[in-house]
Amino acid sequence: MTEKEKKLFSSIFQKGSKTYFNSSLFFPKTMREQVFRLYAFVRVADNYVDAIPQQKEAFYQFKHAYLAARQGTPSQDPVIDSFVRLSQELGFPDEWADAFLAAMEEDLSKHIYHTLDETCEYMYGSAEVIGFFMSRIMMLPEEAYPYAALLGRAMQYINFIRDIAEDLSFGRIYLPLDESPFPDLKEETCRKNPSAFEQYIRRQIFRYLEWQNEAQKGYQFIPKKMLIPIKTAADMYAWTARKIFRNPWIVYKRKVKPPKWRILVQVLWNTLSL
Repeated sequence: MTEKEKKLFSSIFQKGSKTYFNSSLFFPKTMREQVFRLYAFVRVADNYVDAIPQQKEAFYQFKHAYLAARQGTPSQDPVIDSFVRLSQELGFPDEWADAFLAAMEEDLSKHIYHTLDETCEYMYGSAEVIGFFMSRIMMLPEEAYPYAALLGRAMQYINFIRDIAEDLSFGRIYLPLDESPFPDLKEETCRKNPSAFEQYIRRQIFRYLEWQNEAQKGYQFIPKKMLIPIKTAADMYAWTARKIFRNPWIVYKRKVKPPKWRILVQVLWNTLSL
C-alpha cells in the first residue's frame, strides 16, 4: 500500500466516523492499516446512499466494479482494489461483503422499518458483518464472532437513536416503528406526548444495553493491545447512550458525539486498567 493510498483511506475513515477512527489509531500499525482499508471501502459505499440526493448510479458502479475486481478485473479504484487484496490476504468470505452491499442497496429503496426483525435483518449487513471483518483482521477464534457481531449491532442501534433527526431528513426510520406510540418520529409529532416519546427512546436504549452487555463477554477473546481500541469505541457509544437516556430530546437538537479529548482520556484509562 502506497503512502498516497494510506492518506486516502485515513481521510475517508476520519470523515466518516471520528469515534471509530480515533479509537482505531491505537491498533498495532499493520492491523491499523488493514482496518483503514476496510473502513474506506464501507464508508465510500455508505456515502453514496447517504448523499443528498442519493448517488444511485455511483453506488451501482461501485458495486459492479467491486464484483468485477473480485473476479480478477482490477477496478483502478484504490479503495476497491485494496479491499479486494485485503479480502484475499485474510480470507474474507464473499458473503460478508455481499451482505454489506445488500444492506446499502436497501437504503436506496426502503425507508421505514416497522418491526425489530426488519431492523435486525438490516443491521446484519450494515453492522454485524463488520464485526466479522474486524474479527478476521484481529485473528480472533471463531467463538468470538457472535460477540463481535452483537457489538456491531449494539453500536449501530445507538447510531439509529442518535441520528433520528438526520435519518428523518432522508425519510428514514430505522427504529422499529411498531413499538412507537406515534405514526412517525418527527419532533412535532412526538411533542404531543413527551412522556411517551421519552419512554420509547429509553426502551430502545435498554435494548442496546442488553446487546452491549452480552457482546462484552467476547472481550475475553481479544488480546489487550487490540482490546484497548475496541473497548474505547464501545465505551464512547455507551457514553452517547447515557447522554441520550438523560435527555431523549437532545436527538432533535444535535448529533451526540464524544469529543476527541474524551476518547483519548478513555484510551488512557483502558490502557492502565485492562
